[in-house]
Amino acid sequence: MDGTVEHGALMDRVYRWQRRFGFYDATRKYYLVARDPMLAGLEPPAGGRALEIGCGTGRNLVHAARRYPQVDFHGVDISREMLAAAGSAIARAGLRSRVRLAWADAVTFDPARTFGHDSYDRIFMSYAVSMIPQWRQVITEAARRLAPGGEMHIAEFGDMAGLPPMTKSAMYTWLRWYHVTPRADLFDVAGEVARAIGGTSEDRRLHRGFSWISIIRRT
Repeated sequence: MDGTVEHGALMDRVYRWQRRFGFYDATRKYYLVARDPMLAGLEPPAGGRALEIGCGTGRNLVHAARRYPQVDFHGVDISREMLAAAGSAIARAGLRSRVRLAWADAVTFDPARTFGHDSYDRIFMSYAVSMIPQWRQVITEAARRLAPGGEMHIAEFGDMAGLPPMTKSAMYTWLRWYHVTPRADLFDVAGEVARAIGGTSEDRRLHRGFSWISIIRRT
């Protein structure tokens, strides 16, 4: 089976019933706690474009579109189950005119072909890096799509260095059940990617290392 199709099918199996019974977002709010700080820090320019890679149920796109009403948003995901949920959420929020969705593999995604644009003022990923096997390649390619002055914001699980050892071990075990792998070298990779495009990076550690936010800025 093609790797893209296989990974998409895996994500559909993992989240199909969670999203259909409506408890995906209800439960995730208790531990995907870097999402809202990341969205608050986006601050895209008025009239700009923003892209979410791995948009899931559309929760972040709805929040971001409401927070930044003068910005157009695009979202892609490899799971058709999640895209169905995102489409419904965006329709309920009355945001169809400003938020566009597409099925895509983050590794091979071509925004010019999919959306008619080849650059973005903001690109963001919320707890998607930990679920994408080729995450380094995804970050590298996405950073190349940043417009001058553009930024890429990544919210993720951190190394949890400040948590009690038993809590950290239990959390890592639970994440493995859902095919989630925290990336201990995320900040190092982001720094390398930023330097490759002549930009800078910023590392933010939150909640005793439970959450990380990585920002890549293109000058």
